[in-house]
Amino acid sequence: MRARFLPLLTASLISASVLSATAGPPAAQDEGFVRLRPDQVRWEEVPDGYGAKIATLAGDPSKSGLYVQRVSFPPHVMTRPHWHATDRYVTVIQGTWYAGTGSTFDPRRAVPMKAGSYMFHPAHALHWDGSNSDEEVIVQVFGMGPLKTVRSEPAQPAWARVAP
Repeated sequence: MRARFLPLLTASLISASVLSATAGPPAAQDEGFVRLRPDQVRWEEVPDGYGAKIATLAGDPSKSGLYVQRVSFPPHVMTRPHWHATDRYVTVIQGTWYAGTGSTFDPRRAVPMKAGSYMFHPAHALHWDGSNSDEEVIVQVFGMGPLKTVRSEPAQPAWARVAP
């Protein structure tokens, strides 16, 4: 009995596929999509960041919910040890990003991560990172807001220039 319905089912699926392919998607299907070219990314200078910039691509890091940001580190500029209240997921987009963990800021101990690399930052885990070379570095960060950043040594500046 199942064999008799298989050709009918197959014909129905093919017909539906052809109809949907020729009819095209409804115009409303584009609603909600966001396309952002590199020249449309709005970078903002980080105060006292020695030229570091940040761009929020999606969401609002100050509110609850998902956010996506990019951070641009100029050559030889890194963050000092700090932690975030929620997990963060980092992908290196450009350059070689240097990532260190723990409370001791020592750029020589940072792990070099080339473009395409990924790092998970667990909530409340001390880390520091940036460019420890002559190249600009761009990373993309996904996280859940609200974003809270806590420096391990508040008396120290949040950003540092490191020697070449």
